[in-house]
Amino acid sequence: MVLAFPDPATWPDAHTPYEAEALAFCTAWLSGQDEFTLHTSGSTGTPKPIRLTRAQMKASARLTGQTLGLQPGDPALVCLNIRYVAGVMMLVRGLELKLPMTIIEPVSNPLAGFHAPADQFAFAALVPLQLQTILDTIDPDTGQPAQVDLLDSMKAILVGGAATSPALEEAIQAIRAPVYATYGMTESVSHIALRRLNGPERSDWFTALDGVTLGTDERGCLHITSAATNQQRIQTNDVVTLLPDNRFRLLGRADTIINTGGVKIQPEPVERLIQEELAKSGPVPRLFVAGIPDERLGQRVTLVSEPFPDWHLHWEPLQLAIRTAIGPYAVPKEWRIVANFAETPTGKLDRQATIARIV
Repeated sequence: MVLAFPDPATWPDAHTPYEAEALAFCTAWLSGQDEFTLHTSGSTGTPKPIRLTRAQMKASARLTGQTLGLQPGDPALVCLNIRYVAGVMMLVRGLELKLPMTIIEPVSNPLAGFHAPADQFAFAALVPLQLQTILDTIDPDTGQPAQVDLLDSMKAILVGGAATSPALEEAIQAIRAPVYATYGMTESVSHIALRRLNGPERSDWFTALDGVTLGTDERGCLHITSAATNQQRIQTNDVVTLLPDNRFRLLGRADTIINTGGVKIQPEPVERLIQEELAKSGPVPRLFVAGIPDERLGQRVTLVSEPFPDWHLHWEPLQLAIRTAIGPYAVPKEWRIVANFAETPTGKLDRQATIARIV
């Protein structure tokens, strides 16, 4: 479904319930509705409703447009779930910045069916799985990603909703268009910081957008204040290293810290090292490191993954790599394999529900 701004009279009829939802939101926005209720994704707890004002959402959309250099008429691909903030804000950006929008229901490869140069997009937001699927779709004639021309023609590509794996970040280097990891949440009205993933400006540090004020609490967890938060402080559970110039590096979440025998382990660096090591031998399954209840240690450091062929051949080298790079307490004591991870409605990994399957 293609929506050309600003004339709703040219908009097509909805052919699916999803398209009807998109049209309903756009109509409500253009009517001047002042408040909208969205739901958190549930990736770190029970999904909850959050009310956002029109002013908050407009401030966020305009700041994104300013940061990425988006201009009226730039075509946008809307392929994230519009029932959550990331998808809704793509609609708001289209409406506020006068971007013609192609709206499709979320699928693993949202560029399937589109072909350059007939189809062109200047702006898109994707989850890592979508971008990975796009890059894995090979043209049999060229041996290259089939839709890379569509990616290369964009002004900006946003990737969010989950962490990008080391393997995906390396694959992204083949894309000429700027690709950015996003940092944000429903409470902050989508992203408040970006991290360049490719090209000469590639970085491990997120940079806050203009007008965003950052700080940390006594735990080292980030807090955010901006026009999009109504100048109210939003406290997160994300442990960061924060620099005076409003750049920060994510270290992990305070609520995922593992206390094993009195030693606290942040699992995210362990997960990244495991992904890097396993990627040396081929595709890496989805995985995470968690603390499983243990009578002696309190929590036992455990690697949990979806199926991985010949995993036992990698186990001891993996433990050695972690012991050498991070330390002995960070070494997982066991590797538990589950057929499929539990997921939230937005497709994010649900750690707690997955752990519940093995405990």
